Amino acid sequence: MNVPFPKRDHGGGLDAAAAEYGGDLEAWLDLSTGINPNAYPVGQLPQDIWGRLPDEGAMARLLDAARSFWSVPDGVEVIAAAGASPLIARMPDMTAFSGAYIPVPTYNEYAAAFAARGRLNDPLNPQNPVHVYVHPNNPDGRMWPGSVIGGRPLTIIDESFCDTVPDKTHMARAAEPGVIILKSFGKFWGLAGLRLGFAIAAPETFARSSSSASLQELMGPWSVSGPALEIGARALQDHAWAEATRVRLGHDAARLDDMLLSAGAEIVGGTTLFRTYAWEQGAEVWQKRLAEHRIWSRIFPYSTNWMRLGLPATDEDWARLDAAL
Repeated sequence: MNVPFPKRDHGGGLDAAAAEYGGDLEAWLDLSTGINPNAYPVGQLPQDIWGRLPDEGAMARLLDAARSFWSVPDGVEVIAAAGASPLIARMPDMTAFSGAYIPVPTYNEYAAAFAARGRLNDPLNPQNPVHVYVHPNNPDGRMWPGSVIGGRPLTIIDESFCDTVPDKTHMARAAEPGVIILKSFGKFWGLAGLRLGFAIAAPETFARSSSSASLQELMGPWSVSGPALEIGARALQDHAWAEATRVRLGHDAARLDDMLLSAGAEIVGGTTLFRTYAWEQGAEVWQKRLAEHRIWSRIFPYSTNWMRLGLPATDEDWARLDAAL
């Protein structure tokens, strides 16, 4: 698909959808994001966690859990932050070079980050010194082979959706100079509101910023809240929940495909957290049709027929979508 570079846009925006099509927010079913609708059960938190600053012991526990869960190579550094977004915003600072190759269509925050520093230049030029790969890609689910990754002054691999397919990770490449892997906690664990993300790379990669400061120094102190440190550590240590969740997501993604194929859509791709479809009649037609049933979907400024849907959470939600289609 030959597309122009996309403008900055995201899923969500349920308040705007309700304002346009009517209905209380509580009446809407939001399928516009790729977030696990059956989130990790966080359990009870100690009351004093809300009244004290995050401590080093809690951060160490979180980072140890992350290292184990993702099989981070020895000697590689893990940095936690309040979501993947602030890490993405700092990626242009990780090199003195200008010009990032960002193959489209893909997640548009990387273009925004490099553009904000005046260092985007020609984003479709593979000769650029910085390469960005979203793996699996959002929104088409494309997987990037190891043969195209690395060997640049800076290679960024966004694995925000790779926890659905852990055998496809490029984590072993994090030990290579110039390679940074980003992880978003909120999507697979369904806790986007927690705001937790990770950057993983060799220490020398984090140290070679365009300023004299390392990435950790640029993020500043207390980059993750105390509750996020505790919940993140619990979830990353719960391997049984992760494995059961991958099975459930696989079943639900197949169910969604069957439902949309029966309604006349074609499968473009995606992951087991979101699916992207093509409609011959046009995506706007179908977004409006679903919106009239108080179901919100995601369409894209660079395609007239692509629509992305997340997974319904409950039997009632599945029935609502089936009826609307």
